[in-house]
Amino acid sequence: MIVTTTPAIEGRPVRDYLGIVTGEVIVGANLVRDLFAAVTDIVGGRSGKYEEVLQRARREALVEMEAEAEKLGGNAVVGVDIDYEVIGSHGSMLMVSCSGTAVVV
Repeated sequence: MIVTTTPAIEGRPVRDYLGIVTGEVIVGANLVRDLFAAVTDIVGGRSGKYEEVLQRARREALVEMEAEAEKLGGNAVVGVDIDYEVIGSHGSMLMVSCSGTAVVV
């Protein structure tokens, strides 16, 4: 499955447009991770645990989107957009969503 943020794939003309496909993942923030992240924020540096969660959520959202494209008979997704949102009453959840157009190349 080819997945790209560009509207086309060079050298691979789109033969059929199958429709919009999406993938969404919502993950909760862990209290222990929050405490370590707060310490990291105070002393500076990157928050590795949050980065791991973000990477996993993005990967899962993309896999979900690819599976939806495959169900439609696609072998590529073009024009992919990935969004990140903090949700929940206290900003305790992170949502990663991606969307694109399933195509046959």
